[in-house]
Amino acid sequence: MIATHKGLKLKALSPIFWAPRQLEMSLRLLPNSGHPSLHLRRNCRLFYDLRPTNQQPPPPMEVEIKLRLPDSSSHHKLSHLLSSHHIKTHNQHNFFFDGPNAELSSNHAALRIRLYDEDSHCVLSLKAKPIISDGISRIEEEEEALEPSIGRACVEEPNRMLLMEESKILERVKEEYGVDGFVCLGGFKNERRVYEWKGLKLELDETIFEFGRNYEMECESEDAERDRDLLEGFMKENGIRYSYSQSSKFAIFRSGKLPPFS
Repeated sequence: MIATHKGLKLKALSPIFWAPRQLEMSLRLLPNSGHPSLHLRRNCRLFYDLRPTNQQPPPPMEVEIKLRLPDSSSHHKLSHLLSSHHIKTHNQHNFFFDGPNAELSSNHAALRIRLYDEDSHCVLSLKAKPIISDGISRIEEEEEALEPSIGRACVEEPNRMLLMEESKILERVKEEYGVDGFVCLGGFKNERRVYEWKGLKLELDETIFEFGRNYEMECESEDAERDRDLLEGFMKENGIRYSYSQSSKFAIFRSGKLPPFS
């Protein structure tokens, strides 16, 4: 139903839309000096964040602080300072995939299989729409657990992923990006030391590329600016050189060289 008065339109919303949040309100128009007499009172709802019922919600957004270290000595010093907060260390092997016509990378997306600790477990992930600025990375990320033997088999024969019909990630890759086959781009290893420090989960990485090693501190955060400032204060207080990371590990891998430290 639509009611119109001098450019004012009130439209009933179609029931094919849903709203996770809504505000009950009462709308009342009263006569005033600028308009002829008009009286309208109707209970209505103010909707926002509307989507068709068959549309999937957007993927979760990963927000991380990323601080790059210049060398192994800075990495060792930071590791020593945090040693009393150490909880575990992971040895990761990361492999990346694309379509035969670069359907993913040309759209700023990355499909990854990560194997942990001599294939003790495995995670399939899709990352897309990366933004990194002032030491804070924001990127869409979806993850699914994968049997390590299946992950290893996909590294050897990437098109096995075409047969994984229960994977929501691979369904999205095929439907949204038009991928009808897979190629393995290679990958790199990463040693990740994990710490719990002042309520934060810190991840200290030594990434081993074929062309060199990169050192970085990462920290997922719900208040990235506040926690970045806290980490920067800790670094400065202890004389540890650092810079804001400018590129993801995947971007460095694809470039084939370590970025200059600045």
